[in-house]
Amino acid sequence: MSALHLDDALLLFLALFALYSPIAALASYLPYVEGYTRAEQRKLAWTLFVNTSVLMLAALWVGEPLLELLGISTAALSATGGIALLLAAVPMMTGKTATAVEPSAVKVEQAGRPPWKSIAFTPLTFPLTFGGTTFGFFVAYRAEAPGYTAALGLTIAGFAYAALTGITLALAGRLTHRISPSTTAMLEKVAGILLTAIAVTLIASGGTRMVVDVLNSL
Repeated sequence: MSALHLDDALLLFLALFALYSPIAALASYLPYVEGYTRAEQRKLAWTLFVNTSVLMLAALWVGEPLLELLGISTAALSATGGIALLLAAVPMMTGKTATAVEPSAVKVEQAGRPPWKSIAFTPLTFPLTFGGTTFGFFVAYRAEAPGYTAALGLTIAGFAYAALTGITLALAGRLTHRISPSTTAMLEKVAGILLTAIAVTLIASGGTRMVVDVLNSL
């Protein structure tokens, strides 16, 4: 693998790192992983790594033709992710997070949380970790990759990004056992405000790009 290909892979990882922002992501994950056991939090972290890896591979290797086939733009994905995130963030911001559980699930009743699998993809994977913008990053870099060797470097960078997300979520799980319930409630509201702002940004950005695409096509 040439130095040029390594540079492209490094640039992709640094761009994803800046977009993801582990410190901000850590605060965003806290309200979601609080209440689960250590074992469940580890499963969430591993599942996030797997989900992110699968989406990354899909974006790199079949992303561009798939979007063209479905007629979906990355702008539409960003807007959709923003809407999904907004629906999850507003209850957190207002302190009205739902805690209703199925009566048949004993562990869930004790923890006051839904099954961990129910949040593994939405919202933890999409859109908190891997949204339309992230998908677009991979598609754009793959489009510029001059062959399979360069694509392989981008794939390695993608796995590094997926590992970063899993580690960040695992750290969030550890922090939940070290802070008080009142602090958790405060952080949940703060995270809700931040996530709502991110959601609005995604909706505005995706919507704006969709309008520009329509105007350019006229």
